[in-house]
Amino acid sequence: MTVVIGFEGSANKIGIGIIRDGEVLSNPRRTYITPPGQGFLPGETAKHHRSVILTVLQEALDEAGLKAADIDCVAYTKGPGMGAPLVTVAIVARTVAQLWGKPLLGVNHCIGHIEMGRLITNSQNPTVLYVSGGNTQVIAYSERRYRIFGETIDIAVGNCLDRFARVIKISNDPSPGYNIEQMAKKGTKYIELPYTVKGMDVSFSGILSYIEDAAHKLLSTGQCTPEDLCFSLQETLFAMLVEITERAMAHCGSQEVLIVGGVGCNLRLQEMMGVMCKERGALLFATDERFCIDNGAMIAQAGWEMFRSGQVTELSDSWITQRYRTDEVEVTWRD
Repeated sequence: MTVVIGFEGSANKIGIGIIRDGEVLSNPRRTYITPPGQGFLPGETAKHHRSVILTVLQEALDEAGLKAADIDCVAYTKGPGMGAPLVTVAIVARTVAQLWGKPLLGVNHCIGHIEMGRLITNSQNPTVLYVSGGNTQVIAYSERRYRIFGETIDIAVGNCLDRFARVIKISNDPSPGYNIEQMAKKGTKYIELPYTVKGMDVSFSGILSYIEDAAHKLLSTGQCTPEDLCFSLQETLFAMLVEITERAMAHCGSQEVLIVGGVGCNLRLQEMMGVMCKERGALLFATDERFCIDNGAMIAQAGWEMFRSGQVTELSDSWITQRYRTDEVEVTWRD
């Protein structure tokens, strides 16, 4: 049996998970939460991670009932993500691997999400919609690569939602996206927003600029409520994502969709994608917040797959990179 520990800390979550042959043994996590109207800065986020990472590591081992000797490999997020938090986690993972005398593996964050989604849902060969605060991509596997069929050309969908939350001072606890989702359920009036799909790609920065500008006018004159704006923004963004996902499915001849990433736990997005899948006679796969939101187990699972296929990262190569595309990684563990 192969046991892999995974360290994740590319943004405001710090998580450490342990996987043994497809079984999640532990997956503790902490989130750096800032006051309403503020985002999280790399330096402050890294400081938060440094203050809790050893506690989370001990929790992961205790919860799994394992000791250092039981671990076969140490996996960590190599990128993409925010520089300072990535460095913090990589240093701890490197140190742990050397102290324990275990091989090290640098994992692509996006592939961590995909492999975790495949494990939890048992989907075979899905078209993947990867939606989070830092990434928006439509991906499908072909010839030892996860190919990107469409993506955002500016900001990620989660970043668009987070920045809108700051404009109308929505709380960041537990996350701005979750609070927008709850407010959107009470929205009744649809405000028309720019809908920007360019071939297989999407653009969110123009919608954000438009709604930032319009929000104050509409709210101050009583033409709509904050709930209406949340509802309208979600409907528009998610319709764009469903459109490009369906086009990728048609191109690949795929009958499965897997939604991964932090925005993937949004039930309205799952509902809209479900309608499209039903019309095509396809299956929709998604996970809940335990595995959608950044976590250590997803890095452990991707690391497990990589380690079993003979990959290891030499200490001299164990750096991090803020830009690390999904299609840069050779997928040695799939046919």
